[in-house]
Parts: sequence; structure tokens; C-alpha cells
Amino acid sequence: MATLSVKPGQRFTVPDWHTNSHLISADAERQRSASHQVRQEARALRNETNNQAKWDEHNNQARLAERISSVNRWKETLDKCLADIDAEIDALAKVKEAAECALQAKNLPLDVSIECLTLRESRRAIDLVRDPVGEELHKEVKVIDKAKRELQQRVHEAFEQQCLLQEARQQLSCDHHCKMEALEIDRMSLSLSVNSPNISFKVNPTRVPDGSTAPDEWERTSQCNKEHAEAEMKASAELREATLLTIAQTNNELEAQRVATEFALRKRIRDLDGAYDELKWQEQNTLEEITEMEEDIRRLEEDLRRKIQDLKVAHTRLEMRMYRPSMELCRDQVQYGLTDEVHQLERTIRALKQKLAESQDALDGLYRQLHRVQTDTGYKANSLVLDNKCLDSRRKLVVPAEKFVPELDTFNRTTNRALSPPKSGQLELA
Repeated sequence: MATLSVKPGQRFTVPDWHTNSHLISADAERQRSASHQVRQEARALRNETNNQAKWDEHNNQARLAERISSVNRWKETLDKCLADIDAEIDALAKVKEAAECALQAKNLPLDVSIECLTLRESRRAIDLVRDPVGEELHKEVKVIDKAKRELQQRVHEAFEQQCLLQEARQQLSCDHHCKMEALEIDRMSLSLSVNSPNISFKVNPTRVPDGSTAPDEWERTSQCNKEHAEAEMKASAELREATLLTIAQTNNELEAQRVATEFALRKRIRDLDGAYDELKWQEQNTLEEITEMEEDIRRLEEDLRRKIQDLKVAHTRLEMRMYRPSMELCRDQVQYGLTDEVHQLERTIRALKQKLAESQDALDGLYRQLHRVQTDTGYKANSLVLDNKCLDSRRKLVVPAEKFVPELDTFNRTTNRALSPPKSGQLELA
């Protein structure tokens, strides 16, 4: 009888064989389940990160646009302020020149008065008396000397005010230049995208650069520059008014009050106009947000309807499988999977309904806010119309000053001319 050439290996029992098969199947099923879980988590992570990245980019785009709008509003304010201060500098220079001419013109009357006094000293004997003519001549000399001192003081004050205006203008010009550069940089940043050719990784881009300022400090600086320039312009206007009124011998207090009131009214109109523009901007953004929210609600409702249909399908499958015959009515993996799907869909539907209710509440809040913004916009528009009517009515106060000072209009900083009637419905701002 032939013998085996190789020693037989270890022999296993049939239960061992079955156990090994079951272990392999269980390990395979567990590995598939783990793989499925990883895939689902990866998909969820992809969706979450994509959504987060899109929202972050959208929010930063909106922030950049809002920042550009804020800087541009300040740039326009500084543009107007620079134009006003340039006009004020020119006007003050003309008034200073007028005061210098008036000062120079006082030399001849003074010379004549002194000459008359000198001639009268040649009187002799009893005629060398202190008569009213001499008294009037001495008084005339004193009046001319006083006028020259006052005019010299006005010229000196005008020169100092010119220096202050130039200093304020330098600050405004520097601030305006910085804002122009910031606008260019932010607009370039806003135009960047993933397809831009000049994007790259940078070294420590999140560092805080030296000299950084807080938004409050940034706005406070521009506000201070603007207020400083307005204060200097107001001081210059008052000085011009006082100088012209010194030359014309008119009432200084009344005119100064008129200038101050006109200045405050024009400033109020600018503030109302800025508030009106801000409200219109808010109204536009709110309408855009309402449109986006309504679209998101529509998508939520569509997702909810689809999930309800999916739940119906899962319910139907479970119900149909209830009628399997005899031993086929077993709780297999399909049964467990369908049950889990039903539970998951029910949770999803509850979450979607809750989010839909929250979205609807947010939409209602947006509509309420839109109503408030539109109402306040109407208030601001009405206030602008009323304040501009007041400004037009106050033009009549310039007429008396023009009669005494025909060379220069002290408020409008222009040569006197007839006022043209404003157009119907036109808002005239300083």
C-alpha cells in the first residue's frame, strides 16, 4: 500500500470551518459598514466645508463691498470738504487783500489830517485857539489811528487763519490720499478670484501690521479732520465777516449769528442726506436678503416634500414586506435598514420643519424691518424738503449784507449776483 510522501497538516473540525467562514463574513460586513460610514462622513464633510467656504467668501465679499462703500462715502465727504476749504481759503485771501487795501487807503486821510493840524499850528496870537475844528481834526486822527490798528489786527488774524486753514487742508488732503489708496487696494481685493493670475501663498498673511488702527479710531480720525476743517472754515467765515463788517461799519453780531445758523442748517441737511442714503442702502440690502430668504424657504419646502415622498416609499416598502409568506417573514437586514431609514427620514423631516419655521420667522422679521426702514426713509425725505425750504427762505437774509459789501458775498464766497430761483423739488445741499 502506497504511503503519503508529505506529512499531512493539522486537521480542523467542521464546526471550526463554519466558525471561520462566519468570522470572515462578519469581518467583511463590518469592514464594509465602516467603509460606508467613512464615505458618508467624507461626503458630509465635503458638503459642510464647501458650504462653509462659499459662505465665508460671500460674507467677506459683502464686508469688502461694505468697507468700500464706507471709505467711498468718506472720500466724497472729504472731496466736498476740500472744495469748501479751498473756496474758503480763496475767499479769506480776498478779504485779507480788501483789508490791506483799506489799511493802505487810510494813509491819505491821516496825512491830510496831520497836514491840516500842522498848518493850523502856524496860526498866530489870539487865533491860536483850541476850537471845534482842531478838536474834530484831533478826533479824526484818533479815529483813523484806531481804524488802522483794527484793520492791521484783522490782517494779522487773517494771515494766522490762512495758516490754520492750510494746515487743516493738509490734514484733509493726506486723509483723502490715504482713502484713495485704500479704495484702490480694496477694489483690487474685491476683484480677486480663484482664476486671478496674481494670487499666491504669502508669509504670515494673518499678522497684524504695525500701525494698525481700530475701525472706531479710523472713523474718529476722519471725523476729527472733518470737524477740525469745518471748525476752521467756520472760524474763517466769522473772521471774514468781522473783517468785512469792520470795513463797512456794520453790525457784526447779527451777521455772525446768520452765518452760524446757515452753517448749522447746511450741516443738518448734509446729515439728513447721509442718513437718507444710508436708509436707502439698508432698504436695498434688506430687499435682497428677503429675496434670498424666500428662495431658501422655497428650497427647504422642496427638500421637505422630497423627504416626505422618500418616507412614503420607505413606509410602503415596510408595509409590503409585512405580507411575505411563512418563514420569509424574517427580520433581515433589509428590514433593519428600512426601519433605520424611516427613523432617519422622520428626524430629517422634523429638522427641516423646524428650520423652515425659523426661516419663516426670520422672513417675517425682515419684512417688519423693511417696513421700519421705508417709514424712516419717508421721514428723512420729508425733513430734507422742509430744511431746504428753510435754506431757500434764509437767502433773503443775504440781501442787506450785499448792499453794504458789494464786492464779496460773505456766505456764498462768490461775487454778488442775483439769486436764481431753485428748481421745483430740487434739494440743494452745501
